[in-house]
Amino acid sequence: MAKPFQIDALADEVLSLNDSGGIVAPFSERYPGLDAPAGYRAAARLHAARLARGWKLLGRKIGFTNRTLWPRYGVYEPMWGALYDRTVIFAQGDHATVPLAGLAQPRIEPEICFGLRAAPPVTHDADALLGAIEWIAHSIEIVQCHHPDWKLKIADCTADNGLHGRLVVGTPVPVRDLAELDVRLPALKVELRKGGAAVERGTGANVLGSPLEALAFLVEILSRQTDAPPLGAGEIVSTGTLTDAHSVAPGETWSTAFEGLPLKGMEVSFE
Repeated sequence: MAKPFQIDALADEVLSLNDSGGIVAPFSERYPGLDAPAGYRAAARLHAARLARGWKLLGRKIGFTNRTLWPRYGVYEPMWGALYDRTVIFAQGDHATVPLAGLAQPRIEPEICFGLRAAPPVTHDADALLGAIEWIAHSIEIVQCHHPDWKLKIADCTADNGLHGRLVVGTPVPVRDLAELDVRLPALKVELRKGGAAVERGTGANVLGSPLEALAFLVEILSRQTDAPPLGAGEIVSTGTLTDAHSVAPGETWSTAFEGLPLKGMEVSFE
């Protein structure tokens, strides 16, 4: 287990890296005893520092819920990070312009996000989880990695706020307008395109079997983390990528299209 002074030093380093977009050797190679729980404690100090700077918590992102990617990255469990008013962009007319300045090795991830009406219970019951959700939307997360070639371990992810860079939120659809979501969410399909050319396709089942299962994971792990703020009404929760993550660069335009749910795709231009 990492010692308290090491966690403070790690939190300071992560804060500096998120300001500069720098690349360094993995934290897990340089902080003895660093594991996922210690990484979360460092992230809690990062969160406190951001709140002190005037940032506002808007919700959470969940990462590594796509189990098809676990062997590729060497990370075999989900994790979470915080979303802020400085990192969330609300698409206008299903289009957004996303600045990449300050992000380290950014990659794009098409996702499903939920807007909460209430704090969800600790459960895997789909109806109980849906009862806490006000709306569903398509989201696009831009993740980042401060380690060379995206070589990392789970502790590096938890310490670095779940690798969160930016989140674009699309048009919300009220849950009351959608039937059989417990069945339709795993079956939905998305196509990710770069400049109009298809890059990859994914499904809702890639996300721990269903985006609702990703929410269940988040509620459960937060119930055990006393230094993490609990989920509350009005928060946004993005549930993890439906496809692999793909590198993006300024000047590119990417887009998405959905099947299986009346969610609008988005077009995102990077600068």
